[in-house]
Amino acid sequence: MSASPFALSSASSSAQAPADISATEWQVRVDLAACYRLAALKNWDDLIYTHISATVPGEEGRFLINPFGWHFDEITASSLVKIDIHGNIIGDQSARVNVTGFAIHGAVHAARPDAMCVMHLHNENGVAVGMQQGGLLPLSQHALRFYEQIGYHDYEGLALSAAEQDRLIANLGDYPAMLLRNHGTLIAGRTVAEAYTLMDTLDKACSFQLKAQAGGGALNVPPPEVCAKTYRELLGDGSPEGILEWPALLRKLDAVSPAYRD
Repeated sequence: MSASPFALSSASSSAQAPADISATEWQVRVDLAACYRLAALKNWDDLIYTHISATVPGEEGRFLINPFGWHFDEITASSLVKIDIHGNIIGDQSARVNVTGFAIHGAVHAARPDAMCVMHLHNENGVAVGMQQGGLLPLSQHALRFYEQIGYHDYEGLALSAAEQDRLIANLGDYPAMLLRNHGTLIAGRTVAEAYTLMDTLDKACSFQLKAQAGGGALNVPPPEVCAKTYRELLGDGSPEGILEWPALLRKLDAVSPAYRD
């Protein structure tokens, strides 16, 4: 994997990569720590639960994830824990990870080589829309980004068995997003920036839907041909999303919480 296209100049970094970490891995660490902090600013965290994972460049089958017991707004580039596909810690054995929580992430990473970053959250808007039988409706422009491009997985309880992992992967398919019924949201991004940008779009789409439904009255749904056309326009040339948004988001984060770079 090449270096992240979202790297900032060295003048804006508060910490350099340690000698035992490659520059490309360090950039992913910085981006992933930023993603955690940005999610916290959105109130997408759930105490110490839910996770955002990313693959380690040049190290097949290894991933970065938050140390278990830390809030999203505490995560830094250096505090992220390196694990294998089974959740075993690579390196510092004093760290702790939620192996059960990584089960969803591990299944998606294993089945989807394109899923460099996997976000699984319990954000309120997504959970609420996932409770609705109709799921995400094509009501807003934000929702149309996922027109016929979102999966659904029925709730089966806390433990994720191997059989359920297979069902979850089948339900996700090649989609970038999923609503886990009665549970949460999932995004499979080709970059950290894309994962965050898509989650932001999905969360807003769910919020708009809930507000429209709360207002009462009939809802205006665009015709299918308009929905399909808008989706194609939003997708553009198919390049990973977030290229323009990510540097702006990092500038915002640097102004309020720059310690993520440490």
